[in-house]
Amino acid sequence: MKAVLDACVLFPTVLRQMLTGVAARGLFTPLWSDRILEEWARATRKLGPGAEIVARGEIAALRAAFPRASQAPAPGVEQRLTLPDPNDAHVLAVAIAAGADAIVTFNRADFPRHLLVAEDIARRDPDGFLWELWSHHPETVAAVVGEVRATAERLSGQPQPQRALLKRAKLPRLAKALDAPPPSS
Repeated sequence: MKAVLDACVLFPTVLRQMLTGVAARGLFTPLWSDRILEEWARATRKLGPGAEIVARGEIAALRAAFPRASQAPAPGVEQRLTLPDPNDAHVLAVAIAAGADAIVTFNRADFPRHLLVAEDIARRDPDGFLWELWSHHPETVAAVVGEVRATAERLSGQPQPQRALLKRAKLPRLAKALDAPPPSS
C-alpha cells in the first residue's frame, strides 16, 4: 500500500515516528512532496525559536531514510482538482502522480470522499490507518509503539504511559487495541 502523508500528520513528533516506523518495517510505502515537507517545517515556527531548524533536520533524516518517498505532483492535474481548500490540491495531485492508495490526514473536510473516489484514492485518518495495520501486523506495530514510547521517555526524562501517549497523539483506537489481546491471524 502506498500512502501520501499530509503535513498535519508529519508535524506531531510521536505520530510521525509511529507512521514512519511502521513504514520502515515495510507495512506501507510513505509518500510526500517537497511542498508537504515545507508546510511541516513552516508550521513548526509557532513552537518557538529553533523549532524550524529541528524540523528541517528531521526532514533531512526522513529524506535519507525514504529516498523514494518524495514525489512531484502530476503535471497539470492540480489545476483540474477542486477541493474545499485549494491549497490542498497539491496533496491529491501527488497521490495521483504516485499511484497512491490513500492520503493519511486529519483534514476530513479538505478531502471529501466523493472527490477522492473519482481518483481511486482513500482518505484515511491516522488512527484508523494505524489500527488497520495493527490488525494485520500486531507484533510489528506494537514493537514500533514500544520504540516510540522509549524515545519519548528518554527525551522527556519521564515515564510515558502507552495509552496516554497514544491518546495525546490522537490515536485512541490504536491505544485501546494495544491494550487488548492481539487479533488472531
